[in-house]
Amino acid sequence: MRQTIITIGVVAMLAVPAVQAAKPAPGTLSIAAAPTAVKSGGSVTLSGKLTGSNVGGRTVRIRADEFPVGSFSNVGTITTNATGDWSFVVKPSQNTRYTANVGQTDSPNVDVTARAAVTLKLSDRTPRRGQRVTFSGQVCPERDTVTIALQRRSSTGWKTIASPVLADIPGATCSSYSVVKRVRRNGAFRARFLGDANLAAGNSRVKRARVH
Repeated sequence: MRQTIITIGVVAMLAVPAVQAAKPAPGTLSIAAAPTAVKSGGSVTLSGKLTGSNVGGRTVRIRADEFPVGSFSNVGTITTNATGDWSFVVKPSQNTRYTANVGQTDSPNVDVTARAAVTLKLSDRTPRRGQRVTFSGQVCPERDTVTIALQRRSSTGWKTIASPVLADIPGATCSSYSVVKRVRRNGAFRARFLGDANLAAGNSRVKRARVH
């Protein structure tokens, strides 16, 4: 009787389907940007990690979509190291959304803000009182026909004293501006691009005029 019970138990065990080993979780791909805001044309490092199995030596495709976003385009590739880590340097000229892909695995999106690169120069930094001074410079990337603000610092903040319109620079990727103002007293000045849908506001360095 005991033998019969044992035999039945063995048969029952054999009848139970074998439990398959759990499959590894699907890989994930992360992405981050440092810094997340930069002057137009500045360097941003994108980095991330591929998890799961077979993570070393995999090709990561980097894709970008400039604002206003519509579709991604490939900007380069990089290979993961032995532990699945990767990094890639980009230089966005305007606000851009980035994503990465390995095979069938996509990363989330990460957004990088690009500030306009603005310059300012004065034709005379030590003018006579009441002298006309030319304020000029460039905004990059080009924003032809857009109005910017020439500002002077006051006790309550920055005050706009002129609104020059950006003009085309043949063969260049920047726009230029120029405006003439009388300078009657010492002052600190800056040029400011006010920003638009795909480029953040940006300021020039402050320039000072000392009247004599």
